[in-house]
Amino acid sequence: MTANAEKWDVLKVLNWTKGYLAEKGVENPRLEAEWMLCEALSLDRVGLYLNFDKPLSDAELALYRGMVARRGRREPLQYILGSQEFMGLEFRVTPAVLIPRHDTEVLVTEAVKRGASCRSILDIGTGSGCVAVAVAKALPEAEVSTVDVSGEAIEVARGNAERNGVSVQFFHGSLFEPFAGKRFDMVVSNPPYITSTDLATLQQEVRDFEPVGALDGGGDGLDFYRRITAGAPAHLNPGGWLLFEVGAGQAGDVLELLNSCGFTNDRFTQTDPAGIERVAGGRLA
Repeated sequence: MTANAEKWDVLKVLNWTKGYLAEKGVENPRLEAEWMLCEALSLDRVGLYLNFDKPLSDAELALYRGMVARRGRREPLQYILGSQEFMGLEFRVTPAVLIPRHDTEVLVTEAVKRGASCRSILDIGTGSGCVAVAVAKALPEAEVSTVDVSGEAIEVARGNAERNGVSVQFFHGSLFEPFAGKRFDMVVSNPPYITSTDLATLQQEVRDFEPVGALDGGGDGLDFYRRITAGAPAHLNPGGWLLFEVGAGQAGDVLELLNSCGFTNDRFTQTDPAGIERVAGGRLA
């Protein structure tokens, strides 16, 4: 696909890109080709369909070709487009943050369900800010704070809070480190939970491009659950909630951790649309 004498219209570009991405092992190559071309031409998909015979300018073709080359190297589409939808909200994403997954919407839904009377909520490991921002959007009366060890992630998340019109307090540090003497009504977290040995088996887009620090949960994937459950009682009000997103098969182990650290009331799990136990939580006795 070159910008020389040969003219490339929208339909020709899409057909070529579909074949190229399919050869590179990309799922849904036609759909991804359309999304990237929409971005390059500043069109929505309806506009794209109405302009199949529109020739691309050399500048448009060069911009699109760069995007296709990145996707051919299996860079995630969300990083190329710079955004991802979550809970009906738009989030900017960069390689400094984990791409929001719809699995995590289960965590937000459960937090909102139990958070109507919560005046203060802490989200640990903000990343893009998707959990904190979505919770703040749904519970505007609550004071929502969030923390991350990555300064780059905090800047991305801060921008997403502003973009979505919510007030969130951002803290730089590890877990409960910035909150000496501070207590909350609820703590939520989507911590790293992939076992260290399983990192190499992840999809190439995840393994080679997303931040490993947001994925690696240690030898059994439970390192951060242990640290958070152990520290949470000192930072929760009596009867406070602790809610986690968990990996497949981890819910039982996380419930045991919660029980051992004093979260003996109202313990529960919740499944995602695929039937996998995706959230585990409980209340401090």
